[in-house]
Amino acid sequence: MADKYSHRERIEMIMRGDEPDRFAASVWRHFYHKETTAGDLAEAMLDFQDKFDWDFMKINPRASYHVEDWGNRLRWSQNEFRKHLKLEFGVKNIHDWDRIEPLPMSHPVLAEHLEMIRLISKKADPELPLLMTIFNPLGIARYLVGDTETLKEHIDRDPGRIIGALGNITETYINFSVECLNAGADGIFYATLEWASSDNMPYDDYMKFGRPFDLRILDAVREAKFNMLHVCHTNNYLEKLSDYPVRLINWDSSHPTNPNIDRAFEFFGDKTVVAGLDDKGWLWHSRPDEVAHEVGKLKERYTGKRFIFGPSCAVDPELPYENLHALRRAL
Repeated sequence: MADKYSHRERIEMIMRGDEPDRFAASVWRHFYHKETTAGDLAEAMLDFQDKFDWDFMKINPRASYHVEDWGNRLRWSQNEFRKHLKLEFGVKNIHDWDRIEPLPMSHPVLAEHLEMIRLISKKADPELPLLMTIFNPLGIARYLVGDTETLKEHIDRDPGRIIGALGNITETYINFSVECLNAGADGIFYATLEWASSDNMPYDDYMKFGRPFDLRILDAVREAKFNMLHVCHTNNYLEKLSDYPVRLINWDSSHPTNPNIDRAFEFFGDKTVVAGLDDKGWLWHSRPDEVAHEVGKLKERYTGKRFIFGPSCAVDPELPYENLHALRRAL
């Protein structure tokens, strides 16, 4: 039987607190062998959408796109399931942060990804909401220097220098986020990576090095209807960030160190939960009939709630497609 509502109508109804014709869901993953050109990546995203008819598309670009124009170099993977190999980082010592200047949108990799959004927007169902992935400036800084501990060390040694670089990164991604909307995206998928977590940074430090820059980017695109916050990692600051100017929030709701869905509903207000799929647990390891059973339990629990099925993060590319088909049928 055909759906009564379009994807856009269904998501909007859920966000208003109305009950649509069925539950909504989306899943996203990397296609490493297809990530090196705008055309190939657009094709991979559209093919994945054609297979599963998700209710929104989280555009999953190569994770390094944020930093390549500042000097990161990689060896591209030709294997669908293997990550690209990092060869060189844009920041090799603490003085290199002074070279991280705001980038124009004409820089090759940023321009390539705007073209990728245009290609997807041109070919996708116009009723399919498109969300472009943006990392927070702290996460981008970690990619520039190569690892979490080095960035922490640089913050401790010269916080003013790092704040200056974070400001320039923020300026770049304010402009890029706006251009994503102009290229056809309906919102941004804003990921905090490992930083909004007590595992890596006390919240007092996140208030200085994370939150102000997050809010500058999100404020610049706050009129976009489908902006989503993704609070990554374990022991996360989900509750503390739940006042961010977005209408949808995604996180790993299955990990015992994070708030579960019921707890999140207590402080989310009118924001919409995008969660529930344990992609490292039952969604990966169960039989298709068991997946349907788990989905059924969640449907029963969250009928009438502002709830959309979503994974903890990008799912492993080797997660069995038969389980994703079982998920989609169970909606």
